[in-house]
Amino acid sequence: MSASDSGFQATSRPANRLARETSPYLLQHAHNPVDWFPWGEEAFAKAKAENKPIFLSVGYSACHWCHVMERESFESPTIAALMNQWFVNIKVDREERPDIDQIYMAAVQALNQGHGGWPMSVFMTPEGEPFFGGTYYPPHDARGMPGFPRILEGLATAWREREPEVREAAARLVEHLRKRNEPMPPLIKGPALDHPAADDRDGLDPGWIAEAARALGRVFDSRYGGFGSAPKFPHPMDLKLLLRHHQRVQDPRALAMVIQTLDHMSRGGIYDHLGGGFARYATDERWLVPHFEKMLYDNALLISALAETIQCRPDPTLARVVVETLDYLAERMTGPPEAPGFFATEDADSEGVEGKYYVWSRDEMLETLGEPLGSLFAEVYDVTEAGNWEGHSILNLPEPLDRVAQRLGRPTDQLAAELAQARALLKARRDRRIPPGKDTKILTSWNGLMLAAIAEAAWVVDRPDHLERAEKAAGFLLDHLRQPDGRLFHVFKDGRARFNGYLEDYAYLIDGLTRLGQVTGTTRWIREARDLSRLMIEEFGDEVIDGVGGFAFTGVRHETLVARPRDLFDNATPSAAAMAVTALLRLAALTDDQALRGRGLAGLRALAPLMKHAPTAAAQSLIALDFALRDPEIALVVPGQLDPSDTLAQVLRLLHRDFQPGRLLLVRSLDPPHPHDLHLLPPLQGRDHPHDHVTLYLCRGQTCQAPLVGVEAIAQALTSPPT
Repeated sequence: MSASDSGFQATSRPANRLARETSPYLLQHAHNPVDWFPWGEEAFAKAKAENKPIFLSVGYSACHWCHVMERESFESPTIAALMNQWFVNIKVDREERPDIDQIYMAAVQALNQGHGGWPMSVFMTPEGEPFFGGTYYPPHDARGMPGFPRILEGLATAWREREPEVREAAARLVEHLRKRNEPMPPLIKGPALDHPAADDRDGLDPGWIAEAARALGRVFDSRYGGFGSAPKFPHPMDLKLLLRHHQRVQDPRALAMVIQTLDHMSRGGIYDHLGGGFARYATDERWLVPHFEKMLYDNALLISALAETIQCRPDPTLARVVVETLDYLAERMTGPPEAPGFFATEDADSEGVEGKYYVWSRDEMLETLGEPLGSLFAEVYDVTEAGNWEGHSILNLPEPLDRVAQRLGRPTDQLAAELAQARALLKARRDRRIPPGKDTKILTSWNGLMLAAIAEAAWVVDRPDHLERAEKAAGFLLDHLRQPDGRLFHVFKDGRARFNGYLEDYAYLIDGLTRLGQVTGTTRWIREARDLSRLMIEEFGDEVIDGVGGFAFTGVRHETLVARPRDLFDNATPSAAAMAVTALLRLAALTDDQALRGRGLAGLRALAPLMKHAPTAAAQSLIALDFALRDPEIALVVPGQLDPSDTLAQVLRLLHRDFQPGRLLLVRSLDPPHPHDLHLLPPLQGRDHPHDHVTLYLCRGQTCQAPLVGVEAIAQALTSPPT
């Protein structure tokens, strides 16, 4: 791995134990004078043998403040000496070990009135029980914060002089963490799995969706879009939920909130107007100043939200943003042919400076573009002599392009073409800069989100070429991130697959494979999704009692930690438990598998207290609820034997034109399906021989309407009002 990929520079300092790791984040600390350990038995054995407390530092490679604390404290020989003298020091990549991150983040938040973040700094007993924690600490007292050396000295003294009190406090905190991760008391009950009821959705209340929309409306920023004030995060699951609420009850405000948010984000500095892709969040209320790191999961989820929004209201600007983001991920964030998965992150920093790669001066822009194009671009994209951020300019569009064109008295298409030419020239110049560090590990979970995003968006923006990339990534995940017994690994890096898969790995990948199989006609993806579903239920599922049974985040074979976490609330990524339910319900509807449906509904009932009492933290659960309350329709497309090659494409464009969250698409491959797959997918049975022309069957369960043959008949049926 090169220094440019990992974000660290070569050094002559001796290496510590982290040099044997594959995580770019851990490798960034491999030459610190701190005597770092990776998480594992060796560190805990040393702590117990020497009766030393443990300092646990958790971060990730794209984290700006993680880099700051490393430069200020972990590279300081003086501070490192204190750490090595008084503590056993463990470094964890939160993206490799989300289980550890979840447990100890909950501890930090409990100790700090709900506040937490990265770098996460936790002090624990030799058994791993936390007793003190925070985030970034400066190297000396500053800005009202205690310096890290003072923290180290105070906690070392407390351990030395009051160890029993410290252990007692840690035990109380661990008890809190364990109770926090117990299943929620049931709000509603359902039928036993082996005795399904006539209507197994009793008690699942569509009013919870409406209440969530009202709650989001109360915190909506009516000026700039988004929810709450600075800092602002994208909230793609909330946007997707609002679209479903709009489609369900025709609430115009719900759709307007989504469009306004995505419009301001796509014009703001949080979007990379030259290279495509969104940064993790904006530090201000108007989406201008990003925290410049780019995460795969944000971009995957936003592609999905944008695609659904375009289906609700076509918008060529939003469509361009989707295409540019897909192309960015293909160009910058896709592995080589031997490992064609999607990479995890790009750093905020370049050459040790946050945002340096992305910002511009007016002089550099004019030098690149010349006149009059340079002045035009500077006016449209807010590039000034003074700059809009720390003396530099972050590219953004303060006004929509059609309004700018009207103000300048120019045709919008002509202005857009000139600006596209300017963006290409500026990108070529930016490409010569030193790029941010890149974390090239491949995470099963985030790749699952990306498979789903491509499957949802490819035909909406007419870029089916990205489906081929998605299929290559899917094959790589299934061939290289599986254990001999079929269970998943969590991460792949430098030729090594590591760490038992978590619930998010199974849930996100099952959903991604299911959606990809529907669009491509490759039934292998649906077969693999079904097999992984059974493993997921076995490994993570609670016992179903009175029709209620949720999912834990770690499997029954996972190492024993101080608590067994549950991922119930949406954060930057969807709740793993909610996505497990979503994936099971969609797959069950597609395959007519009543056992999977029953287990999905049991998981949904387990989330009912959250949906009712904390709807703004439960968007993915409510998205699953929305699907469960619909009667899904399967649109089965069978290619014709005599049609030109683009006829199937015409039908797929038609089927992706409108937002239909209750419709499941299924494409019948030109190649004869395996008999096992015919049994797996009931709508395929009896349709082994295509018509001469492309044919559409609209099915509910195992019952299909009369076939619609030919593009003209299909288009007429899809555009006619429903009867």
